[in-house]
Amino acid sequence: MSDPLLFVAHTGERSGAEKVMLMLVDVALAQGRRVVVACPDGPLAEALPAGCVRVRLPRLGMWGQRGVGRIAGLAGLPVRWLVGARRLRHVLAAERPRVVCNSLFALPSLRLAVLGTSHRERAGWLVHDTLSSRKQRIVARMGRAAVGGAVAVSRASAVPVRECGYPVVVASHGVPIPPVPSRSTSPEGSTPDASTVRVGILASVTEWKGHRVLLEAVAEVPGIRLDVAGEPFPGDEAFLDELRRRAEAPDLRGRVSFLGRVDPAEVFAVWDVMVSASTSPEAGPLVALEAMAHGVPVVGTDHGGTAEHLADGAGLLVPPGDAKALAEALRRLMSDPDLRNDLAVTARRRVEERHDIEVTLPAMVNALWATGVTL
Repeated sequence: MSDPLLFVAHTGERSGAEKVMLMLVDVALAQGRRVVVACPDGPLAEALPAGCVRVRLPRLGMWGQRGVGRIAGLAGLPVRWLVGARRLRHVLAAERPRVVCNSLFALPSLRLAVLGTSHRERAGWLVHDTLSSRKQRIVARMGRAAVGGAVAVSRASAVPVRECGYPVVVASHGVPIPPVPSRSTSPEGSTPDASTVRVGILASVTEWKGHRVLLEAVAEVPGIRLDVAGEPFPGDEAFLDELRRRAEAPDLRGRVSFLGRVDPAEVFAVWDVMVSASTSPEAGPLVALEAMAHGVPVVGTDHGGTAEHLADGAGLLVPPGDAKALAEALRRLMSDPDLRNDLAVTARRRVEERHDIEVTLPAMVNALWATGVTL
């Protein structure tokens, strides 16, 4: 049997990064490997397949705290990293695994764990963040001694990691490609009446995903109906309440629906446009690729992996945080069914050529499995 694998995540929530990790866990189990997953309590732990072993970690990052709660959360981070390190140390000593770190904020615990054991396993880090803040870069440098190499999901996410001293290779995200797009890719099938154009955002409801900017943009474009799909992370419930209050203002009342958790295929079948409005750069948003595979035109913010996904006519790009530019992009798409069709066709072709999961997942697996180094 091959070496056991230890996957480490800083959060128990499920977003795009954790979705990718679950796919990697399935691959490892299918290879006959012993799989251990170290993560906090939450939806991620509940979704783990029966064939793997789970080690409980404390939360190794922040989770939407505000005010005094945020100060207390930051002050408690070193203690939680130490607790996480002790638990990881036991796994390293008992299992002697290869390690895949799925989270930036798990790196400090891994470094402390490695320093405290004779089994000096250096992890492969799957980079799901574009390091855009000083805090992120500090944490990345803290974890350098625990990592043999990094696998970034986009060129944009690779650059700052390389600047922090890591050897990096790029292995792009991929998605399943449905045999037929959810939306029609012929002009005759496009929405003929601008008043029926339906726009959606599918993202965790947290501030940096850009929901505020999107609501302000939609407020400037009468005739659009907006679906907000996704749930808040723990600690972000007040932000969802803020969005609901904004949606009740006269310029938006009756035009915004909050859907909660959804089946992506179901909303892609009815949306005319999807928006990825993140104000901080995404490493490689899976949801944009999923929408593109389903024939849904995407408007995204012009930074990070989003800019790579939508380049060269595969979507429309707007400056991050710019509600007026986003409103103008939505007006263009409302008034031009042919443009929506052209974007949908180009986007689906881009996914078929570069982001087919049948190709990208094995490439990511090979890169990760080769990255961890036992000292």
